Amino acid sequence: MLKGKTAVVTGGTRGIGFAIVKKYLENGANVAIAGSRQESVDKAMEKLSDYQDRVMGIWPDLCSPEEVAAAFGAVKEKFGSIDILANNAGISSRTSLYEYTVEEFSKILDINVKAVFVCSQAAARIMKDQGGGVIINTSSMVGEYGQPSGCGYPASKFAVNGLTKSLARELAKDQIRVNAVAPGVTRTDMVAVLPQDMVERISAGIPLGRMGEPLDIANAYLYLASDLASYVTGVTLRVDGAAMT
Repeated sequence: MLKGKTAVVTGGTRGIGFAIVKKYLENGANVAIAGSRQESVDKAMEKLSDYQDRVMGIWPDLCSPEEVAAAFGAVKEKFGSIDILANNAGISSRTSLYEYTVEEFSKILDINVKAVFVCSQAAARIMKDQGGGVIINTSSMVGEYGQPSGCGYPASKFAVNGLTKSLARELAKDQIRVNAVAPGVTRTDMVAVLPQDMVERISAGIPLGRMGEPLDIANAYLYLASDLASYVTGVTLRVDGAAMT
């Protein structure tokens, strides 16, 4: 479905991001894995030896326009284009408002929102020159419902939803589609740190009767990146088993 295309996946070393990387590679794309450290990127690439000619690693500071532009330029130089950007890097927290520091709040917004802006800007400049592309952002179910603690995380995902809709309208003239995927409770490291009683309580309210798997989310990323979604832009696609809070 993606043969001949090149994708950059931020936060691509584990969890949902790594599932997206594998799904894109399986469907013929070249993929650049963006991680926070060279060590984590190298470990991820070791697991993808079957695709060594079609995968590369980068580790820029995602909030630095200069570092991101240089890294994306290296991807284009190696593979000839950047057709897909998956803005998946993100961090969460469950800190109570009473203990929340400005520093923690700012860190959440930097990684979850500022990095999406910086990477989208760098990718869009390349995509515009080549005649189009696709940007997909990772939102969350809490971007619609909020959550009872850790207010920085849902605030950041509300911002991602707004950024997605706005960029979709702005970049449509350049044939760049912009969408988001909003996972529900998914079996990742981020969920692993939650108290078990909280996971069970949330999972009990999922009509499909199970927690999501990274592959479930990666399948949505594949659809939105492919030509099957050629007339889909400005959408935040919920992949949550019809969960409600």
